[in-house]
Amino acid sequence: MAHPLDRLRQDITGCTLCAGRFATTATRHAPRPVAWFRPGAQVLVAGQAPGLRVHQSGIPFDDRSGDRLRDWMGIGRDTFYDQSRVAVIPMAFCFPGYDAKGSDLPPPPICAETWHPRLMQALGEVRLILLVGGYAHRWHMGTRANVTETVAGWRDHAPRVFPLPHPSWRNTGWLKKNPWFEADLLPDLKARVSEVLDD
Repeated sequence: MAHPLDRLRQDITGCTLCAGRFATTATRHAPRPVAWFRPGAQVLVAGQAPGLRVHQSGIPFDDRSGDRLRDWMGIGRDTFYDQSRVAVIPMAFCFPGYDAKGSDLPPPPICAETWHPRLMQALGEVRLILLVGGYAHRWHMGTRANVTETVAGWRDHAPRVFPLPHPSWRNTGWLKKNPWFEADLLPDLKARVSEVLDD
């Protein structure tokens, strides 16, 4: 009998709910959901949405942002991409596209509304949740605070939940303005990732 996660992955991979929406973007692309999870995963990376490169490769965080995220976690690609250990569940499974100015469009809310309640229930009680970026903060934590305030309060949620900024290289300035992130949060995050994955 198939595990509920396996059935959900098949359903998500075949989803075309946003086909009409994506056809009107500057990229005029077709849906390509990137569903990356398996039963038994103990670390959940809740991101924003795939970028263009991930849309093309079908592999989550297969870009410079992913390199930075894996560095924050203190793990390599082999561990990160072991779906039985690390699940990647963004707020939207498809690349949302670009607007006319070439900027990333936000993840369509219909994606999380459609899939996340069932998916989180089927995933079960994971030991560590990394909330990557403001969209994930708001959905999982119900917060209305900005990213800096949410991440600064990380001790209130550790060791199970770590709110993080998005690892995009566009946020390099944010990291320079907030040196406590690398000095205080990341050592605890790396230790927790190691503890969960090494058990």
